[in-house]
Amino acid sequence: MESVFVVQHSYVVGECEEIKFIGVYKSRKDAEETVKRLRTLPGFRDKADGFSIDKYEVNVDQWGEGFKTK
Repeated sequence: MESVFVVQHSYVVGECEEIKFIGVYKSRKDAEETVKRLRTLPGFRDKADGFSIDKYEVNVDQWGEGFKTK
């Protein structure tokens, strides 16, 4: 099955989580190289531990349930 790697950056401001969707990459190596490059930029370098790389299978539902609102 084909997979992709999603890079995001997140951190908490007050009580809110800020999440930046960085991109989708064909290989973990490409995703890691992107993180390495971005870690040197303003903002990211101050919160360098906020990066995540997640592997997703293509054409597979990632959320299979409904949801409720308050």
